[in-house]
Amino acid sequence: MFKIVNKLEKSYDLNVALVFDGGVEICDHISAGNRDLIKKLIDKKEFSGKKGESLRVDFIEGEHLVSMAFVGMGKEKEFTNDIYREVMFEFLSKEKGTILISSDKGALSNFEVLGEIVYNVNYSFDTFKEKKADKLEVELFLAGHERDITETIVLSEATDIARDLVDLPANVINPVTLAQKVVDLGAEYGFEVEILDENDIERLDMNLLLAVGRASITKPRLIVMRYLNGKDNDEKIGLIGKGLTYDTGGLCIKPADSMFEMKSDMAGAASVIGAMCAIAAEKVERNVIAIVPACENAINENAYRPGDIIKSMNGKTVEIINTDAEGRLALADAITYAVRNEKVTEIVDIATLTGAVMVALGSLTTGVFSNCDEKYSMIEKASRLHGEKVWRMPLFEEYAEQLKSTVADIKHTGGRMGGSITAAKFLEGFAEGLPWTHMDIAGTSFNSSVKWVKKGATGVGVKSLYSYVKNR
Repeated sequence: MFKIVNKLEKSYDLNVALVFDGGVEICDHISAGNRDLIKKLIDKKEFSGKKGESLRVDFIEGEHLVSMAFVGMGKEKEFTNDIYREVMFEFLSKEKGTILISSDKGALSNFEVLGEIVYNVNYSFDTFKEKKADKLEVELFLAGHERDITETIVLSEATDIARDLVDLPANVINPVTLAQKVVDLGAEYGFEVEILDENDIERLDMNLLLAVGRASITKPRLIVMRYLNGKDNDEKIGLIGKGLTYDTGGLCIKPADSMFEMKSDMAGAASVIGAMCAIAAEKVERNVIAIVPACENAINENAYRPGDIIKSMNGKTVEIINTDAEGRLALADAITYAVRNEKVTEIVDIATLTGAVMVALGSLTTGVFSNCDEKYSMIEKASRLHGEKVWRMPLFEEYAEQLKSTVADIKHTGGRMGGSITAAKFLEGFAEGLPWTHMDIAGTSFNSSVKWVKKGATGVGVKSLYSYVKNR
C-alpha cells in the first residue's frame, strides 16, 4: 500500500512530482525533447505550483509511455504539514493504480505524513459490500539510506482498527462482541486483556455503569487492557474510552434522525483500543492501563429513569437528570476503577460525550479539559504532530455549582448552558486529585470536516494518544 524506494526498478501508472510555487523543476533523466515539451505545457497552462494546482503530461520516453503529474504545494514559506495533508489527500483520492511520488525538497518527502494520507485515502468500510474498493499503491522515492517506516504503518493500521470498530453496526458490535475483539487484538499485538462481566461489575459496586446498561439484552462489560513495559518507571498511564456500543438515549429517547450515527458512540473506546495496539506493536517502554466501560443504552421496563439516585463506585450518590447523558456515568465508574484498582498515576479519558462541544467547536476540533497544564501541553503537542486539532476548554470551579443536587451528592448534568464544561466537571470529581485530561470527540470522531479524512469514522485520537504515551 505504501513504501519507500531508493532506486527505480519498474514503471508506474503515474509519476508525481511535488513542487513549491515558483520552484518547478524537470527531472534531468527525462530526454531533452520531452523536457522541452513539458516546459511548453507549463507555460501554456500557466502552471506555477500554487496550492492544490496540478498539471498532467503524457509522453514517450524510450519505449515507455510515461504519465506524469506536477502537484503544487503553494509558497514554500507558508508550507505546513497540514497543507501537505490536504493537498495530497485531495489529489490521491482521485487516482488509481500504482503511483510514484518524488520531490527535490525534503519537506515534500515527509514519509510519516504521506503514509498517513495514503492510508486515509485507502480506508473504505466495505465489510458488507460484495465489491471491495480498489487500493492505491504509493511509493515515495528517497535517494540514499533506507528509512524505517514501521511506525508510520503501525499507526495507520491501528487507526484503521479504530475506524472499523466505529463503522461496524450495533447488531455486530455490542459490549460482548467488542470485548471478544479486544481479546483477539491483545493476543495479536501483545497486551494483556481482562474482561469483567456484569456479575464482576456488580461486585465492584459499579452501579452507574450497570444502570446505563441494564435495559439492554446484552449486558455491560468492563474491558481492561494492560501493557506494562515501563521497566523501572513507576508511572502508570490510564487511558479510558467511552464504550457505548449504541445509544438510544434511554427513556429520554433521541429523535430518529439523531439515532442513525449512534453506533459511533463507542469511538472513544475504539481510540484507546487502537492506541494500545500501536503502543504494544512498537514496544513502547511505558506502563499503560486502558479501560473501556462497554454497554448499550437501551429501553425496557427495567431502564434507569430521570430522578433516580444511584451510588457510584467511589461512594458518591448521583441524581439522574437525563438518561441521554449516559456516557459520563459509565466513565465515572471506569475512572474510579482505574484509580483504585489499577493504581494509575494519571488519567486521559476520551469520549463522544456532548453535543455541546460541537456547538462550541464544530466537527473540526476536539475540546480538551485538564486539571494539569503540563499534561494538556503534552496532549496538544502530540495532537499537532498528527494534524488532529484540539482546543483547551475552561474548568472554572464556578461551573460545579450547576451540578449541585438537593437530594444527592451530585447531579450528573448541569443544564444546557456550558454543557460540555459541566460534563467535564462531573468527570473531574472522580479522578480523586490525579492529573486528569478529558477529550470530548463528539464532533471529530465521525463525519468530521477535516479535509484529509473521509466521511465516516475518523479514528481520531489513536495517533495522538500513542504519541502522548511515547514522547513523555
